[in-house]
Amino acid sequence: MAKSNILLESGTNELEILEFFIDIPESDDGPAERCHFGVNVAKVMQVIESPDLEHPESAENPCFLGTIPLRGHILPVLDLAVWLDLEREIKPYDIVIVTEFSQTVSGFLVSGVTEIHRVGWQEVLSPDKFMSSFDQSCIVGIVEREDRFIQLLDLESILADLDPTLGGSSDKPMAVASIAYSALVADDSPTIRAMIEESLTAANFRHTSVSNGEEAQRILKEFKEQANRDERPVTDYLNAVISDIEMPLMDGFSLTKWIREDPDLSSIPVVLYSSLITEELRHKGESVGADEQVSKPDLHLLPGKVINLIESKH
Repeated sequence: MAKSNILLESGTNELEILEFFIDIPESDDGPAERCHFGVNVAKVMQVIESPDLEHPESAENPCFLGTIPLRGHILPVLDLAVWLDLEREIKPYDIVIVTEFSQTVSGFLVSGVTEIHRVGWQEVLSPDKFMSSFDQSCIVGIVEREDRFIQLLDLESILADLDPTLGGSSDKPMAVASIAYSALVADDSPTIRAMIEESLTAANFRHTSVSNGEEAQRILKEFKEQANRDERPVTDYLNAVISDIEMPLMDGFSLTKWIREDPDLSSIPVVLYSSLITEELRHKGESVGADEQVSKPDLHLLPGKVINLIESKH
């Protein structure tokens, strides 16, 4: 499968998703069912036929199927249905979606793939508006297509559940601000959001957290209004914005572009992060005015980078 960009142009608030499905067999609890899911195309290396792996008895996690060699990598293969607590119908032509993000290559066993959709983040609905049998921490949004709903998976939270070091080693030294700074954090993943909040608290930051760019925009408008009432710069109330790139309703690129176009907010340092910081994405972040861009395995470096940005602007 050819790589596709997470966003088609900088700040257009669009992405492409690969739709796939897991088939559930008929049982005493109900009829056969097909559950539809989606993942960012930019995270997909390729789609391959299942190598017919079986769950090893020694596996620490029941979703682990073993490892396979592929294009110079030895990648773990995970049974996504097991992780989602679904009873998958066993078929002779199951497939493995091979992903690459956060400096990690992994395979996810599913029943099949459907097609690629181009969507705007404003089309991605919040999962808490729908009843779901899954842990909502791994579902970051819902996309409606014709007769079905596609649930967008947070693959980072799945891998972080299996490997807590995904966001970087917590043993590494972390910068601490000499005075208490204030930061706004935007991320749709509760797992990653909690990780960043913990590191910011330890670095002497006050922080406000939201789950998407639209909520961040609302908070920024409130800071701006307060600053205007008090006739003070907005940086007296907020010192930095830290945002994921991929988020429902408004992505990090569009949020950054909006901040840079507002004369009252444009001086606020903005740090973007993603599991997909490639050279092309780095160029896109620069084009919308991001001060720094960090990959998710390096999130432990965020406090130091933010402190340096704040103090250099002062």
